[in-house]
Formats: sequence, C-alpha cells, structure tokens
Amino acid sequence: MKAWVVLAIMSLLTAGLTTPALAAKPANPNCWGVVTSQRATTVGDIGEHASSQDVPRLGLGNVARLFVELGLLIEGHVSDLGTFLAEIDGIAATECP
Repeated sequence: MKAWVVLAIMSLLTAGLTTPALAAKPANPNCWGVVTSQRATTVGDIGEHASSQDVPRLGLGNVARLFVELGLLIEGHVSDLGTFLAEIDGIAATECP
C-alpha cells in the first residue's frame, strides 16, 4: 500500500500535466481492479487488502473524492483513480483498457 501513497504524492506534483489527459478518457468501472492486478503481478509490491493492515486506511472511495477535491481527477469514482495512477506510475504493464 506504501507504493500507492508514493503515487498519490507524485500525482500532486504532476497534476497540471496529467489532468487534461485524464479528462478525455471515458471511465471504465473495472479500472481499479485491472490496474491493481497488473501491478501486483508485475511488481509484486501490493496485494494485501487494507483490512488486513494494522494501521487503518482512508479507503479507496475517500481517496478518490480527495483527488477530486484537489483537482487531480474530474470524477470521483475509484475506477478513475485507478486509471490516473496507471498513467503516472511509469510501469508499461499497468493500463486500463
């Protein structure tokens, strides 16, 4: 999960460059699962559900809403967050069809 925190920080720094590209793409409601699965099998640094963590997490829906409030996402759905993170993570294997 730490990798997603790093990606979230990176997104704050690159928001002006990536938001216009994201706005033109239609939302795919499966993007979060697709991108997470791709990253887990490619990089192997994620895969445990947040409920199995010792430290409580904000939750995907709340993180997506936070990104909307910060102006990083146009929509607030978790799938939009998956698409956005796949675009900025620098991993060719993570993309949402």
